[in-house]
Amino acid sequence: MTTGPARTPTLAKQRFEDCPLPDPPKSFDMQQRRQLYRIDSALIPHFSERGDVLVCGGGYLRRDAQDRGAWFAPDCVVAFGVDPDRIVGRNGYVISEAGKPPDFAMEVASRSTGWRDYTIKREAYARYRVLEYWRADESGGRWHDAPLAGDRLVDGKYVPIAIHREPGGLLWGYSEVLGLDVCWDKGRVRFYDPVSARYLPDAEELKAERDAAEADRDDERSARLAAEIERDAAVAHALAVEAEVRRLREQLRHGGADLHN
Repeated sequence: MTTGPARTPTLAKQRFEDCPLPDPPKSFDMQQRRQLYRIDSALIPHFSERGDVLVCGGGYLRRDAQDRGAWFAPDCVVAFGVDPDRIVGRNGYVISEAGKPPDFAMEVASRSTGWRDYTIKREAYARYRVLEYWRADESGGRWHDAPLAGDRLVDGKYVPIAIHREPGGLLWGYSEVLGLDVCWDKGRVRFYDPVSARYLPDAEELKAERDAAEADRDDERSARLAAEIERDAAVAHALAVEAEVRRLREQLRHGGADLHN
């Protein structure tokens, strides 16, 4: 029997990397999907000026292409100094191919798998050496161990990040890798930038800002139109008065001429 030429490891690896990873068997409930949309729409524009930052989620996180252990698919990952297009094209984050683990991972709790986020996944992401791992719970702590929690990798182990509670109920902790405060504000994940002293707007807030700006522009246009109408009316009135004065003067002039005759 004849055999074909053996494939070199380099070619095999290249061909394997050209194949996207399979889609994770994961579904999101409506609240979870809305929360993730807010997270992505806040972080992606914030880092958009840099071409080496990945903000994404939903794909598998694996050590290498041959990893056949438990597969995890973080809801959100942020990685600096990587090729985001390559990772997205791969449909997953393969650490050996990206050259480094993600810097940040976040899980939003779901009814069915929330317990895995603060137990099994917490241990796995530490083994994968993800620098920070954050968790947010739509239920306020019923599905996770807390409404908001974060861990930072220290000597290969996760150490809890201090979470502060404000008088109004706002929870927040500082993310060193993002340079942002991760906040839990009345059931919403938000990100506060200490440098600009403002929250990163998400898609819903950006739309509200655009709508408010458009409403202000409409008010300005209406005010200008009203001013123009008022000015035109004033000009028309002045012209009418001037015409009436001319008419009266003409009438007086003719009346004086009749008296002399």
